[in-house]
Amino acid sequence: MTLQRRSAVRRRVVPAALGTLSVLSLVSALPAAAQPARPDARPAALAPRPVTVAEARTDAYLRSVHDRPAALRDFFRQLPKGGDLHNHLSGAVSTEYLIELAAEDGLCVDTATLTAVAPPCGPGTRPAADARTDRAFHDALVRAWSMEDFPPGQSGHDHFFDTFGKFGEVTWRHRGKLLANVADTVVRDNQFYLETMVTPASDGARNLAAEVGWDADLAALHRKLLAGGRLDNLVADARKEADDGDAEFRAAEHCGTSRARPACGLVVRWISQASRGSSPERVFTQLALGMRLAEADPRFVAVNLVQPEDWDSSLRDYSLQMRMVGYLRTQYPKAHVSLHAGELWPGLVKPEDLRFHIREAVRVAGADRVGHGVDLVHEDDWQQTARTMAARRIAVEVPFSSNAQILGVKGGDHPFTTYRRYGVPVVLATDDPGVSRIDIAHEYQYAAGTYGLGYPELKDLARASLAYGFLPGADLWRGNPTVDGYRPVTACRGERPGLPVRGAACRHLLMDSPKARLEWRQEAAFAAFEQAHTRKAH
Repeated sequence: MTLQRRSAVRRRVVPAALGTLSVLSLVSALPAAAQPARPDARPAALAPRPVTVAEARTDAYLRSVHDRPAALRDFFRQLPKGGDLHNHLSGAVSTEYLIELAAEDGLCVDTATLTAVAPPCGPGTRPAADARTDRAFHDALVRAWSMEDFPPGQSGHDHFFDTFGKFGEVTWRHRGKLLANVADTVVRDNQFYLETMVTPASDGARNLAAEVGWDADLAALHRKLLAGGRLDNLVADARKEADDGDAEFRAAEHCGTSRARPACGLVVRWISQASRGSSPERVFTQLALGMRLAEADPRFVAVNLVQPEDWDSSLRDYSLQMRMVGYLRTQYPKAHVSLHAGELWPGLVKPEDLRFHIREAVRVAGADRVGHGVDLVHEDDWQQTARTMAARRIAVEVPFSSNAQILGVKGGDHPFTTYRRYGVPVVLATDDPGVSRIDIAHEYQYAAGTYGLGYPELKDLARASLAYGFLPGADLWRGNPTVDGYRPVTACRGERPGLPVRGAACRHLLMDSPKARLEWRQEAAFAAFEQAHTRKAH
């Protein structure tokens, strides 16, 4: 649909705001600086849904401020945005806060590489605390530890991933303080849920893997890890780490006191990382630990594989690792799996390495969600993979900024519209917002401006980020909301978000289901948001 056509549609539908409208009628042309969507941006698989008067008027307000940057930014910050399902804790922290933590801990900085190192500060290093008074040193650290000032138009792949090694000495020490910093941002951006990735009991997992060694018989390898309670000892260590992190978080946020910060009310769950570039025995040990942990501790919900997918070791062992996950799913059926897959692009790897990663994550590993999924259309029989993801309701996690910074993929080259056209659930995410120097509001604004999304579509993207999260309990929505629309289950059909729940059946659902309760909380936030912006539109 051309821009002229979209404008004509808008002129027709705005006067009809007193009735219900089709979501296809509410496409908005947002910032001109954003790259326009391709003609096939509209997902044919998604049926139009009725649009309420409040949604139509909120969309009208959004269109009215498309050329007012401050008002537009304020709209996207206030927009309820569900949860962030693809977030690495160490990469999500503000770079400035990492520098301050390094100073507080008395760490040093290697002046040649700008890498944080443990004290004492010997030759070739200087105290991180110098960054408090030396602005040039501080700014150099910000550039080295993030994508700040990275030249536009250049591939940021190596610089992006190198940042983690530069600030790694800072992040392992203070999980709770890191979470407090990230949670403050999440709450400020009007989100209600966070799934963030950490590496539990990292040293213990490395030591156990070295002790056990490799065995190509995955069942036998699993038995060796379990023997003598060794894997359960790691689970206990990981739970103690989580307890310590929780205590540090609560202290930082003053939870349970009269000075409690809003982030104390944020719902947080952990995803256990496995380092895909490591030895096969270590990867398997980390995966087994993460899945056993997810069944033992409700704070942990899933596992994921991290580190660059294009490293030689990652490419060499990719299919083996998918088989590892597939086997462990048979042993730990209650644990969820969200896999980085398809974070690749032509020119980064050989053509043969673009042919199967998403497919194997879905069909071999049995992933519940896929992270990135950027190389979809370069895979063999990608259409069938997309149809399988849609049928199984396997969501794809889309962090636009990191895809652009690492792979150089954005706009019409990104498969965002292709996934939507095939009915694959899509959720927007930040990935490593501290490194990328962005927040979730930026990702929603980018999606709206680049792909011509109106307010009702943005609202459904936010809903998806809770519907496809790994919280337990029944969903608030009937059927397949990606295809059928977000329609409340019968128990809550007559209820009005933001008002007291009247029916006993709906109260029972919200009491018993953490997921439905959080979704209802977001619906109340949408009601307040639409009411405020309906007034602004008039």
